[in-house]
Amino acid sequence: MAPLFFMGGPDWLPGPLNTSVWNLGHIAFFALLTLVLRPWRWLEGWRLWLAATVIMLVAGALIEAAQSQLGRDADWRDVLRNLTGVWLILAWQPLIGRPLRHNALMIGVAAATSLLVIVELGATGIVAARQFELSNQLPQLYNFDHEDPSPYWLGDLEPSPNPVQDDAKSLRIELDTDRYSGASLINLPADWRQYDTLRISLFNPDPTPLPLTLRINDLMHEHGDNAHSDRYNTSFTLAPGPHTLTLALNDVRNAPSDRTMDMSRVHRLTLFAVRLPTPRTVYLLDLRLD
Repeated sequence: MAPLFFMGGPDWLPGPLNTSVWNLGHIAFFALLTLVLRPWRWLEGWRLWLAATVIMLVAGALIEAAQSQLGRDADWRDVLRNLTGVWLILAWQPLIGRPLRHNALMIGVAAATSLLVIVELGATGIVAARQFELSNQLPQLYNFDHEDPSPYWLGDLEPSPNPVQDDAKSLRIELDTDRYSGASLINLPADWRQYDTLRISLFNPDPTPLPLTLRINDLMHEHGDNAHSDRYNTSFTLAPGPHTLTLALNDVRNAPSDRTMDMSRVHRLTLFAVRLPTPRTVYLLDLRLD
């Protein structure tokens, strides 16, 4: 299992659920490693726990530092997962190996380490439930009833009352004066093959037009060199008030210059502005396939 810290990764099968399941491997790996090494042969009591914890903190930090140099993001929560795997075995080994010599403290420590594992499993379960909902929400690409868009979007945006339709919700996207400013839907239903058009409803609350660009790309593009000619891009000007943009998915499919976009693995949809002279706001009212 050790090479998996440095080669490959959860993007072999992309998506939040695969990433969450992959992260559980930290617990499994260091639990198995502790069973193999059996450090209680040399130390016991608080010395065993202190030595194992310090060694794992150093080893975990080195692993994350090495990963950051290999094109992967360092995640310091992985260090806690590493420790959880070690602690789980250290806590349960005396109870199983010497069942007549345990006390309340040992049982409490074992229960605490088990709770850490349950928390990680619960977090994966939450992601699984979210992704199951996501896979069944087509033709809608985003459910505007979500109170927190962060598991689905990147950018400066938040839920807001729909400025056009009463008793409905929208997303308010704040655009700044950076070179590129906008929002990216990165957790979305990926298989668009059964649909013909993409419909985006927006609202411009300002009295002046707003120039925007829409980008769509598949998973292959994410693993490539991010070439502009390898994805779908279209620019348009949003007049004041509500506006609905309808796009033919055949245009999206044929957008890459030297291949066909994989419409079964659409990976990102980004709405952004370029070098705005002043900050602006735009509302996303609806986003769906037809």
